[in-house]
Amino acid sequence: MNPITSDPLDRVRYPVDEWALIETEYADEQGVDETNFAVGNGYLGLRGNFDEGRGGVQYGTYINGFHETWPIRHAETAFGFAKTGQTIINVPDAKVIRLYVDDEPLVLSEADILRHSRRLDFRGGYLLRETEWSTPSGKRVLIRSRRLVSFVERHLAVIDYEVTMLDHDASVLLSSQVLNRQDVADEYHAGMKAAAAAFDPRKAESFTDRVLQPRLKRNAGSRSLLGYQATSSGMTICVGVEHRLETENSWDETSSIEDDLAKHVYRVQAKAGQPIRLVKSVVYHTSRGVPARELADRCDRTLDRAKYESVEEVFGQQRKWLDDYWARSDVEIAGQPEVQQAVRWNLFQLAQATARTDGHGIAAKGVTGSGYGGHYFWDMEIYVLPFLSYTAPIVARNALRFRYNMLDAARARARELNQRGALFPWRTINGEESSAYYAAGTAQYHIDADIAHALMQYVRASGDTDFLKRGAIDILVETARLWEDLGFWRSNGDQKFHIDGVTGPDEYTTVVDDNMYTNVMARANLWSAVNACRQLAVDDPDEYARMIRRTGLDHAEVENWERAAESMEIPFDPHRGIHPQDAQFLDKELWDLERTPESKRPLLLHYHPLVIYRFQVLKQADVVLALFLQGHEFTPAEKRRDFDYYDALTTGDSTLSAVVQSIMAAEVGYHELAGQYFQTALYVDLADLHGNTTDGVHIASTGGIWGALVNGFGGMRDHGGRLTFNPRLPIDWDRLTYRMTVHGSRVRVDLEQQALTFTVETGDGFDAWVHNQQIEVRPGEPTVVPLPHQGPRMAGHAPTTSDIQGTLRADGSVITASIPTISLERDMENEDTTA
Repeated sequence: MNPITSDPLDRVRYPVDEWALIETEYADEQGVDETNFAVGNGYLGLRGNFDEGRGGVQYGTYINGFHETWPIRHAETAFGFAKTGQTIINVPDAKVIRLYVDDEPLVLSEADILRHSRRLDFRGGYLLRETEWSTPSGKRVLIRSRRLVSFVERHLAVIDYEVTMLDHDASVLLSSQVLNRQDVADEYHAGMKAAAAAFDPRKAESFTDRVLQPRLKRNAGSRSLLGYQATSSGMTICVGVEHRLETENSWDETSSIEDDLAKHVYRVQAKAGQPIRLVKSVVYHTSRGVPARELADRCDRTLDRAKYESVEEVFGQQRKWLDDYWARSDVEIAGQPEVQQAVRWNLFQLAQATARTDGHGIAAKGVTGSGYGGHYFWDMEIYVLPFLSYTAPIVARNALRFRYNMLDAARARARELNQRGALFPWRTINGEESSAYYAAGTAQYHIDADIAHALMQYVRASGDTDFLKRGAIDILVETARLWEDLGFWRSNGDQKFHIDGVTGPDEYTTVVDDNMYTNVMARANLWSAVNACRQLAVDDPDEYARMIRRTGLDHAEVENWERAAESMEIPFDPHRGIHPQDAQFLDKELWDLERTPESKRPLLLHYHPLVIYRFQVLKQADVVLALFLQGHEFTPAEKRRDFDYYDALTTGDSTLSAVVQSIMAAEVGYHELAGQYFQTALYVDLADLHGNTTDGVHIASTGGIWGALVNGFGGMRDHGGRLTFNPRLPIDWDRLTYRMTVHGSRVRVDLEQQALTFTVETGDGFDAWVHNQQIEVRPGEPTVVPLPHQGPRMAGHAPTTSDIQGTLRADGSVITASIPTISLERDMENEDTTA
């Protein structure tokens, strides 16, 4: 994907507001807006479907970790292949409130809408919708609804739905429903726009058999409860709803309940100007095996507590929680309102994906959609954990504890692959490997090093050595064991430690020897294990002894890890002065990206993997990501040469790529290109740049936005726990302001063209290095550091494949560039036939 250079949003439909995403008109195509206007808290997520439950693309309500399992059927299986798939379940939908006026239903796609707006409020943490409707008889109706998922009460969502007849009396009917959409299509489902049936591995699997088995149904007054158990995973769920109607109009009510549908119906004789307000409190509880009847008791207790609070109190608590969140997490860009709005939308999505995960992982789509089956990947550690470690350390700790609790399953997986130590699953919900395609799944052993990296980053940022020594150090021990066992020694003059048969972050190149990213990160993993074990032995002999008992660590192992780290093979080509992505990468020919039409992007949807694997072409940053995460291991000249080479080969087919390319473009001096990549990442979902936002928000990309601002333009690095700042503020930006929490101290950082200012907001401050000068940041007066420069600034852009094509390899052969011509010729013939 080519980087974008300007704001891509329709600013009539989506006007600029620095604290909200606003929509000013209704559009029939709702898939992207259902994602972008979703509300959630990390545990529970409600897609931005309209309350009336019609005209949607993907009706979705999701709970983090609540999934069904299914046997993976390999066409040709082999020992050690993943056996059981896991897919997030679309839990019963309690958002539905159908509206009828004089027996005429409100169907937005067909109605005469006089005005319409939606507002996702970043400070209030709710979705506000207002619609004025003219009924077929000409009566004007105002519908105003607010929806939130509570950050304070993890299991609670509230829908505040208000109808007012503006100019005529009318008979109004409200049908509040809970519908099991996972297994039963409602009577309006036929009119819903079907999702594209074309092949797309980014989408979730679908089920043909019943998923949720009814276990409980109960109606009592204004309260309804439905309970289920997942057929194969055995997980249980109960949803409870409580209604409260407030109006001066006369009304009556009825209710009914079936296995898959609960209804509460209000018939109101509405007078003009007299509002009808229905408050719907919704509660979900889930478990890995607790009976549904016990979950029903939990729902009752949560609803009972909610009854003692008014709607305004619930919304007030939400605002208070977010006031604290923004005090820790906000990033401000002076004089750039469009950018500011998009940045805050991304940061708000991080809150909605992580705040109340409370023992679960952070899914690739959070709780906004079913994309990637609701799985957890390495995205969490590399793209989201840095934001959490420096703004919400308790949430980062919980996410890392989730990985720690997965350690026994990772040990078992390593044994299955004939390895010592632990191998964490590439994609999972329950701790078991769920990737059916091992070449781009299990072979990505680097996830072990990614988790170790995130663990040490958290410990250094928070100072929480207690978490490390009381158990998390076992992650370092078991992952180091795996690397030492996986690699082998080879002598060609100097003895080197090699790692063969792995896949790096770039999924367009698989099962290779000495993937540069993997080796660099494995080396860091080994060093972390060596240093942590030795430090623990000195600092706390009792905890060291407990760790020995838990892991069976032999002292000689630590020596072996040190030796492997010191001798790790890091591929380098002295002829070009670059680090090959792997041992054979530079032997391949180039994929001619300049001549590849946009209709053939992303490549993975149009070419067989074997076709792609034969070329020098990248789905996402690989070597460049290593330059960022382990930047202290490389010289500025090496970074520049590597960036120049690999940026030309990177398709950007992954949403994980643009943020890293922005960070490194800024560091090596391509300021204009850095801004373009940042702009591309910023609008990945808001402008649906990859065409799959309908399936949910790309949470890793939202985390990467924080990284692009703080690490890229802000120039912050934390290698080895030493905080350094080498800013790269865009030339057309006046000021960038962000906050960091380090060892319990929160510091505001203000970056301007001529100065960098640190202000301690809480705590004792910290030491930092700005352009290699040590700075003491302490409470009291702000610490102002003059900036003589903002790093190198190079005109133009990085080279393209055209700049590489025709150059020589070290053996004298010419590097050529091409694309699979037969495929293109066939497409052109098809286009001619169609025409």
